[in-house]
Amino acid sequence: MTTTDRATVLAGLGELLPGLEELYLDLHRNPELSFAEHRTAGKLADRLREAGYEVHTGIGGTGVAGVLRNGDGPVVMLRADIDALPVAEKTGLPYASEVRAPNPDGGEVPVMHACGHDMHATWLDGAARLLAGGRDGWRGTVIVVYQPGEEVGEGAETMVRDGLFDLVGTPAVVLGQHVVPGPAGWVLTRPGVLMAATDSLRIVLHGRGGHGSRPETTVDPAVLAASVVMRLQTIVSREIAATEQAVVTVGSMHVGTAANVIAEEAVLEVNVRTFDEQVRQRVLGAIERIVQGEAAAAGAPRPPEITPIATFPVTSNDEGANRTLTEAFTAHFGADRTIEAPLVTGSEDFGEFGRAAGAPSVFWLVGGLDQDFVLTAMAEGRFERDVPSNHSPRFAPVLHPTLRTGVETLVVAALTFLSVGGGRLGT
Repeated sequence: MTTTDRATVLAGLGELLPGLEELYLDLHRNPELSFAEHRTAGKLADRLREAGYEVHTGIGGTGVAGVLRNGDGPVVMLRADIDALPVAEKTGLPYASEVRAPNPDGGEVPVMHACGHDMHATWLDGAARLLAGGRDGWRGTVIVVYQPGEEVGEGAETMVRDGLFDLVGTPAVVLGQHVVPGPAGWVLTRPGVLMAATDSLRIVLHGRGGHGSRPETTVDPAVLAASVVMRLQTIVSREIAATEQAVVTVGSMHVGTAANVIAEEAVLEVNVRTFDEQVRQRVLGAIERIVQGEAAAAGAPRPPEITPIATFPVTSNDEGANRTLTEAFTAHFGADRTIEAPLVTGSEDFGEFGRAAGAPSVFWLVGGLDQDFVLTAMAEGRFERDVPSNHSPRFAPVLHPTLRTGVETLVVAALTFLSVGGGRLGT
């Protein structure tokens, strides 16, 4: 990729930014839960058609894919996720979400783009438009994918199973990115493993209910649940070596309906993060052993039920493609803005696309918060306490320069692997 090629494609970005800001504000105000992204998908599909893409909708439910063919050359796929979370927004922004929506359990929940998928979709819309308008600067085929259901770990696999690559062709490389609570304008890359694998489990602990005044006639699932929660926290501290990494979180616990009633059961939801398959298996085995053992020790009338509810594989970057991309980012943004990413305990299902296509994939991070605020918090040791992370009700990227940076990264990445200036696919 030459500077001229890049300039040709990026030339219209300044003019696009006001419209991209409008799109972002609209998506932020109107978030939709996993596999319910009908409005979002429709809007993004319409914009792809306007830009001249061949558009496919309804892939895996609410997934959208656009194809732009521009002569012979490599096939490059760019992906963004589009679903939101059941979180009540507390940013105080004038464009904050006030949406409430039914959840799969039949209740109603608040909905917020607390993970930044509205920013991801806006970035990809901008990049898709620039690539369409700058076809003199590249050759090949661009596939744009808007993926539903990332938050539940099923969207990528669902799109693949529904024939995504039969519709759009098989990419030679798959590219994606995520906004993070780093300084806006920073771009972070990492070879090999970048993000953790995740396993989420639902655990039902069975007791024997009764009157709160006569606990001797019961098996109290609240006490059993408390014992399980405390014992699960010893897995990482006592069963995983200090040189290895794992996280075990009990994110949800429900038991009982009244103060004077001992319930029949308790329901826990547990989340596990690991970077190594052997560690993962040890942690999952320990959870099974502890839950079964605590239930037996409590005299539970029947064994507990442990059900997997979501699984995300490790996100691992192809080392050669990541090196090529990092060099391109450094050339474009400068070494002071192109940073090596730390290992991230968050998880993604992005890697499923590359695995299914048999193609290298690269995933990188883009900072999205006020630079002075973040750097000051880091310097004063307040980062973990004071800087809202993804999934926080207070997480909200600053619009500028975050919008521009994320569009530029996607364009630079695509041009790195397309045929440009008489070049060829990056290695």
